[in-house]
Amino acid sequence: MSKKIIILGGLGNGSVIANAIIDANKRGNKEWEFAGYLNDRQEKDSLIEGFPVLGKTRDTIEFIKKGFYFINTIYRIDGQQDRIKLFESLKIPDSSLAIFIHPMAYVAPNVELGSGTVVMPNVSVSSGTIFGKCCLVMVGATIGHNNRIGNYCHFAAQCCTSSFTKISAGVHIGLNATIRENLEIGKNSAVGMGSVLLENIGENEIWAGNPAKFIRKAR
Repeated sequence: MSKKIIILGGLGNGSVIANAIIDANKRGNKEWEFAGYLNDRQEKDSLIEGFPVLGKTRDTIEFIKKGFYFINTIYRIDGQQDRIKLFESLKIPDSSLAIFIHPMAYVAPNVELGSGTVVMPNVSVSSGTIFGKCCLVMVGATIGHNNRIGNYCHFAAQCCTSSFTKISAGVHIGLNATIRENLEIGKNSAVGMGSVLLENIGENEIWAGNPAKFIRKAR
């Protein structure tokens, strides 16, 4: 019997992941069933691409009691602290966070995925990499071997992270960005789309360009 997932969020990462779950079902993977959204900007019983808004994020506790599982997609690029605090205030136990791997993804057998992590189609995750919880690895991203990745990290479509990197919590790696091996990226930082990162990044910093340079502190 399929386990039912509620996505925290909506149009954007939320709806993209919802449709990936539906596509996985069509391909014969029936582990998860998408049930709907919890969304603070739309009214209960409204629809997002044909699927229902079941309530607000504050209603999470009621759905935990009913045995639902959750994926969090309420992230932003420019500073994650407030949204991470919002998620953590919901007190969802790790046992109620879904790990979703699309059947068209490659994840090496010794990779460790934290609770609530999503791996989308055409992703490749090489051996020895360890993820914290609630990470989103979007379509076509490549994650090399032996990386250490913190909680709440977002890897946008087509980005490429090499090996032996240490990526702290709340980091965003932008569309088609490339990260050199043996780097450290500080907490709540971001690498802009199309960037080529060759240096370490401190906490709460935004870098962009080829080669990537410091732009400003995250707000």
